[in-house]
Amino acid sequence: MDNFPTLETQRLLLRQEKPEDAGAVFEVFSNPKVTQFHDLDTFTNIEEAFSLIERRTKRFETGQGIRWGITRQLDNIVIGSCGFTWDKQAHSAEIGYELNSTYWRQGIMKEALQAILQYGFFECNLQYVIAEVMLDNIASKKLLCKLGFQNQGVLKQHGFWKGQYHDLEQFILTLDCQ
Repeated sequence: MDNFPTLETQRLLLRQEKPEDAGAVFEVFSNPKVTQFHDLDTFTNIEEAFSLIERRTKRFETGQGIRWGITRQLDNIVIGSCGFTWDKQAHSAEIGYELNSTYWRQGIMKEALQAILQYGFFECNLQYVIAEVMLDNIASKKLLCKLGFQNQGVLKQHGFWKGQYHDLEQFILTLDCQ
């Protein structure tokens, strides 16, 4: 994949984040409600947003993953992101996502994830997609179930960030569930 794919849904445009989006990315990640279940600390300065955009760009360029900026078609301002970390050998990926809390409970993330899952399964030939969620992240678990993900159980002390280990609940979506 050489060119970053842009995806369009009824309300959204999923596109590559650019340095000009740093202010909007900062707004998302400077909110402790958004970072509560995320492996990133809450941002305290704009440089962290520039750095994140740069890391995501490099991950795409090196084939490690892809992260789309989620924008509303009407204003093209980044309100969150979603994407994959590839496991090319297994024809699989791990999915990740976050959304500005202003836009929670409006079906935006479901719409965005449906688009990238379709892209992953039918354009990238993924066989399955994994999601790993902190146990208290009820909204994320409900979203994954609505998308057809199956709960695989709890992985004890599977994640380490913010100075501590975290138990993570693993979910899987296979091609035949699509």
